[in-house]
Amino acid sequence: MTIFEYPADATPLDPDETAGLLLSHITTRAELNRWEQDNIVDGEAWAFGRKRKDILSERFICGLHKRMFGSVWRWAGRFRRSDKNIGVAWWQVPVELRQLCNDATAWIQYESYAPDEIAARFHHRLVSIHLFANGNGRHARTMTDLLLVQVLRRPRFSWGSGSLVDVGNCRHRYIEALQAADRHDCWPLLEFVRS
Repeated sequence: MTIFEYPADATPLDPDETAGLLLSHITTRAELNRWEQDNIVDGEAWAFGRKRKDILSERFICGLHKRMFGSVWRWAGRFRRSDKNIGVAWWQVPVELRQLCNDATAWIQYESYAPDEIAARFHHRLVSIHLFANGNGRHARTMTDLLLVQVLRRPRFSWGSGSLVDVGNCRHRYIEALQAADRHDCWPLLEFVRS
């Protein structure tokens, strides 16, 4: 059985989710991160490889997660089936995602916010729904960058210009900015994403 140690601010996998690991030789969090990163690079190349029309759809959002994590996790691209230390109840995930996609479409159509704020609000909500058992932050950042580049015609965010996977100051600032957004203060997140 594979056992991973998680940073204090990470979302642990339950035993059924851990059993979905396709690579039985992985035994540490560092090994998992390396294999996932290789898969993420392939997923991002696919996503940014051509103009997408259906970015704000469940089909595309789940398909991107599968592209980003499908070589590592059997359940990649499928909504989580357990509750976590973050996110809505697992059975609410599809409805909350549909509502977010509808909201983001309206924000864009009616120019409710500046483009960076639309993207930051989208990112925060996607993370807070917590669609999948693993990879939510990395997936949400890629989705947000796609929204920026392909729909809002803005450059990708810099995401604090540091590693958000490893425990450190950049990840700490990112988590604090997300927590401020939880309290309806999106300015720390807006500052962070372009820093």
